[in-house]
Amino acid sequence: MIEYKVILDKNNEIFLKSNKTKIYLDPIHLIDEDYVFISHAHTDHLLNKKYLKKFNLKNKIISSNATSEIANIRGYNICNNIESFEDFKLIDNGHMLGSKGLLFKKEVFYTGDLSTRKRAFLNKPEIPKVETLIIESTFGKPEYKFPPLDRVIYQVNSLISEMYARGIPVILMGYSLGKAQVLTALFGLWKPLIVHDSIYQFNNIYKNFGIVLEESTSLSRAKEKNMLDKKPWVLIYPLISGKNTFINYLKEKFGAVTVGFSGWAVNKNYCHRMCLDYVFPFSDHCDFDELLEVTKKSRPEKIFTIHGFQVEFAKYLNFLGYNAEPVNRLKWGEKKALKTNKNITLDSFF
Repeated sequence: MIEYKVILDKNNEIFLKSNKTKIYLDPIHLIDEDYVFISHAHTDHLLNKKYLKKFNLKNKIISSNATSEIANIRGYNICNNIESFEDFKLIDNGHMLGSKGLLFKKEVFYTGDLSTRKRAFLNKPEIPKVETLIIESTFGKPEYKFPPLDRVIYQVNSLISEMYARGIPVILMGYSLGKAQVLTALFGLWKPLIVHDSIYQFNNIYKNFGIVLEESTSLSRAKEKNMLDKKPWVLIYPLISGKNTFINYLKEKFGAVTVGFSGWAVNKNYCHRMCLDYVFPFSDHCDFDELLEVTKKSRPEKIFTIHGFQVEFAKYLNFLGYNAEPVNRLKWGEKKALKTNKNITLDSFF
């Protein structure tokens, strides 16, 4: 019999443990020199740098090679990552380049950040059937339903076309790693295409892994060549407030308009709160209906929700007849026995 437990440590980090193995799932803090699964290279899922220095984690970090390389570029010293381990398998989850979920023997699936929507070079992932599903629930409330991507693409291209006809530059704003590369792929045909320096660096990493992106000019190079003076242009920039000093400068000097992309744009006050001209609901996470689709496809006996609206999503799943529980209701050291029909014991879950 194989026995695993998922345990909450004193830092509220969750790890999967058997008699001989302990694997932390996307931890920020680490107590001991244990195995660590890193689902992707966003900083809220990366182990704090001080623990990477403190512990010898050579051959103990489970991640994709792309995640490892991007993390190293961001200053996280990940050496000798491994892409497979014992009965665990990395599964594409559609969030960004290199992002993976962790599957144990088709019994337990930890999704990591998840998107089932095809977006440019990111394909719709296959969802495994499992007995226990540990699912992110960032947008786990019914009001978070995103429009079809084709509609968003059409609306944005129409907006850019209108602005170009009037000689007005357009600033497309999204998270610099992940979202910005998708924006480059979707709207890169508009020229000249300028991108923030950090986005330029990440775009090159994507190209190194075989992702075809439109050629662009870094913002620093564009300034040197006085490209901003030759309107119109498209600039892809990290998503920040429209009150930012540099964004204000671009608006005042060049008449640029700002366009933000986020799942939170579903909220009616988002555009005003971010001080942007236009916003579109566009995310690298599942919306509510897509989370339900994942749950249905995985056909789990037990579900644990994590991140975002985890309490609300678990409550809704229970209403539908599932056995669901939010991670933030677990307590340090709490154990809840769960025996599957394959004799795998799970005491508490992420």
